[in-house]
This record gives sequence, C-alpha cells and structure tokens, in this order.
Amino acid sequence: MTADKFLNIENTLFTVTMLLYFASMIVYFAFIISKNEKAALIANLGMTLGFCLHTAALIVRGIGAGRLPLTNQYEFATCFAWGLCLVSLIFIRKYRFHVLGAFAAPVIFLIIGYAAMQSKDVHELMPALRSNWLAFHVSTAIIAYGSFGVSFVLALIFLLRGKVGEGSFLDQHIPAEEKLDVIGYRAVSLGLLFLTFCIVTGSIWAERAWGSYWSWDPKETWSLITWLIYALYLHMRIRRGWRGRSAAVFAVIGFICVLFTYLGVNTFLPGIHSYA
Repeated sequence: MTADKFLNIENTLFTVTMLLYFASMIVYFAFIISKNEKAALIANLGMTLGFCLHTAALIVRGIGAGRLPLTNQYEFATCFAWGLCLVSLIFIRKYRFHVLGAFAAPVIFLIIGYAAMQSKDVHELMPALRSNWLAFHVSTAIIAYGSFGVSFVLALIFLLRGKVGEGSFLDQHIPAEEKLDVIGYRAVSLGLLFLTFCIVTGSIWAERAWGSYWSWDPKETWSLITWLIYALYLHMRIRRGWRGRSAAVFAVIGFICVLFTYLGVNTFLPGIHSYA
C-alpha cells in the first residue's frame, strides 16, 4: 500500500473521530439538560470510540509518513487532543465523574478542530528531528498538556460548583469541593511530572543536536515558565496548605500559559521550535 493510501485512510479516520467527539459533546450536554443517566453512558461510549479511532488515525499516519506523527503543527495538535481525551477518560472512569466529560469534550473538539485547520502534508524530517529522543520528548509533552487540560476543566467545574443548587441534579453528579480540589491536584501533579520529563529529555536532545543543553529559545523559556507556575502551585499547596478557589484560579492561569507555550510562541515568538 502506498503512502498516499495510508494518508487517505488517516484522513477518513480523523474526520470520523472529529464527528464522534462532536457527537459526544452534544450528548454530554443532553445528559445535563435532560438529566438522563443513559445519555452520559452513550457520551462516554462515543468518546471512547472516538479515542480508539483517533489512535488508529495516528498509527496509520505514522505508517504512511514512515515516522512518528509528532513533528508539525497538525500532528502535535491532534496528539494534544488525543492526550487530553486519554487523561479525561481515565479520570471519568476512575471517579465516575460524567460531568467532567461535558466540560472536557468541548476543549477536545476545539483542539482537534484547530488541528483540522492545519496543513496535513507530510514533509521530510529536518536533521535535528532525526533522533530517538523525539518519541520521549514529544510524547511526554502530550501527556503533560493533556493532564493540564484536565486540571483546567476541573478548575472550571470547581469555580462553578458553588453556584449549583443543593440537592440538584448537578449537585448529585459533581463531587464535593474538597474532592474536586484533590482530583485537580492529582491532575496537576501528573502534568508536572511529565512536563519535567519533557524538559529533561528536550535538554538532552538539544545537547546532542545543537551542542547546548539550553539556549533560551522562546519555547524553552515558556516551557520553563509553565513548569515554574505549576511547581509554585504544588509548593503553595504542600507548604502553605493552599486549597480551594485560589488553587483553581492558579490552575486556569497555568493552562493559559500552556496554550501560549504551544500556540502563542509559534505565532509571535518564532525560534528553533517553530516546526512544532
């Protein structure tokens, strides 16, 4: 089978994935509006199926391109959505938290929608990217960004939690503020762990590719700023007992920095990472 045929299959899988994520988002909204438990189960199934097809699309693209699909704006954006969906599904299942899906699905759809607007052309890798460190560096970034995305969604739910009427449908389906706070903390901890791996592997890769562990490239700098923000979040929580609304607001700010690191830097501060 030729590379073009693989990429045509990937394009079909990607399109169906987008439709499934969109449908899941609508059904999640229907779950909240209709207060029907079956709708949540259908939405979870739709998102899970979308995730499976999304995974297949990435595999097919990798085969067609003859490399890991992690090296340009389209590929990283679709992987970003994949990572967010993965972590969301894990947290939804672990905590039986269907409302999380209603908040996560729109973010996933927006990110994969952004991916759809990027060029899907496959280009030959530049010499600096022909390294085994590519898989370690970018895959850890994907899990980190996905975890921070979930922490952002949880922070939004926390900030809205106080406006939910006692004994209402949402009150019964959203954990208490204390538990929400803990779940958000775990999402941030997971994200910071993988962002640390991302920065460390990137530094090792940079030294081998360009002879320097750190060059203060804009993306490197903003990755460090993002790391410091989340590290401060954990420090304030552990050492100062920071909880509740302040922590949720900080998680929102942290994710804004994640988005700027990914989108803003490429748009306004181009550097050696402009290809991703």
